[in-house]
Amino acid sequence: MGVVTTLARTALVVAAVLILLLGLLWVFQRRLIYLPDSDPAPPAASVLPGARDLTLTTRDGLRLAAWYVPGHHDVTVLVTGGNAGNRLHRAPLARALAAHGLPVLLMDYRGYGGNPGNPTEEGLHLDALAARDAIRSPHVIYFGESLGAAVATRLALERPPDGLVLRSPFTDLAAAGQVNYPFLPVRALLRDRFPVADGIASVRAPVVVVYGTGDTIVPPHLSRAVAGAARATTVEVAGAGHNDLALLNGRELVGAVVDLAERITRPS
Repeated sequence: MGVVTTLARTALVVAAVLILLLGLLWVFQRRLIYLPDSDPAPPAASVLPGARDLTLTTRDGLRLAAWYVPGHHDVTVLVTGGNAGNRLHRAPLARALAAHGLPVLLMDYRGYGGNPGNPTEEGLHLDALAARDAIRSPHVIYFGESLGAAVATRLALERPPDGLVLRSPFTDLAAAGQVNYPFLPVRALLRDRFPVADGIASVRAPVVVVYGTGDTIVPPHLSRAVAGAARATTVEVAGAGHNDLALLNGRELVGAVVDLAERITRPS
């Protein structure tokens, strides 16, 4: 009986520890999902010549800082970034697109780049809507990076673009989370879902999916599944990892956006 009692007590302690850990993960999970650089970004023109600072106002009353890079093209690229950094880290992408004449709006979510508020799935959607409302260009491409691909996809369903580029998209956040935390019941714990594959078939604009074959954060099979659901054009960057420069401002990535912009404005 002593051994049985000891085992029972041990099982109870283990169960209590697991329940405590899962409770902490439930409460603090957004600190694992969102990794903002919350420092204020410098003035736009000090980083990107000719760029200017914008202030976006969300439907729930937040005032968010953003950068606008002008260009002569009729297509503006709205960039919804990933879960880390801020707009300063996407400046090389904006510079590369602007070199082709494309205007670019680099937004930052709430809690990023000196912006007020705390990031949530619903909050990021409101932030993207505010950015879209600021664009007056005749044509718009949404460029979503990683988690931002989910933000861009939801925006596309509500405010259809002329084209959609998804860089390293996952089918939904739980699928990507399960890859990075295989020992946790991620799908059961998540509050922010960020679905992509389920709704993307309803996007009527042309879709391009760009991914790296060396990506271990969002494995290629997840991006391919999104491409299949969207019937998208795919651009596979051989050997590229999730945070490699090839997937920030590389030739194949930038070329995919430029080609889509030309396709949109080409006379039919």
